[in-house]
Amino acid sequence: MSGSALLDAATPFLANAFVLWGAPVTWLEVTAFVLAVTMVVCNIRVNVLGWPLAIASSLLYFLLFWKSRLYGDASLQIFFAVVAGWGWWQWLRGTDAAGAALRVRSLGARGRWIALGALALAWPATGLFLRRYTDTDVPWWDAFPTVGSVLGQWLLGRKYVENWPTWIVVNVVGVALFAYKGLWLTVVLYALFAAMAVVGWRAWRRLLDTSAVGP
Repeated sequence: MSGSALLDAATPFLANAFVLWGAPVTWLEVTAFVLAVTMVVCNIRVNVLGWPLAIASSLLYFLLFWKSRLYGDASLQIFFAVVAGWGWWQWLRGTDAAGAALRVRSLGARGRWIALGALALAWPATGLFLRRYTDTDVPWWDAFPTVGSVLGQWLLGRKYVENWPTWIVVNVVGVALFAYKGLWLTVVLYALFAAMAVVGWRAWRRLLDTSAVGP
């Protein structure tokens, strides 16, 4: 089913719940907001229930972003839903290079440079694709959170503490992008995400320090 067909099917859900700063907020956006905040709280607490919540909120945000012509971010939500299934499995059954169950850990200096290099290559490539093949009016700003979120989701799924600073940058850019699009409740959500990412970074660093000195 195409994005347009899904939007048609979800028409009742797209009814306005209230107006925020002069822009209508739909019940779809309200529900996605609540699920997404709960998901991040679970992630901070390293609670596996965050992953099914991620699947549900991602599918709702796919509809919202497609309606706003943010095709990169909309497509990213489908990726998120798929990767959330992978992340769910990783947190339940995943292992590290030594075969031990995954725990909070650091990517290391070399891994961080590789991650930054991948981001630097993928951002302009994605922006060029969106500029040429879609009618988005913000190809470069749509591309950055798309690529950054792919990286952040992989880091989160493998329990690398570096996922949190990645999310901080992605969410700050998202605040500006969604403000431009008039998605004010989503602006609030991404500002809250940025603040929660700081909390998550501190919490996971404490877990990392504890594991480093533990038995």
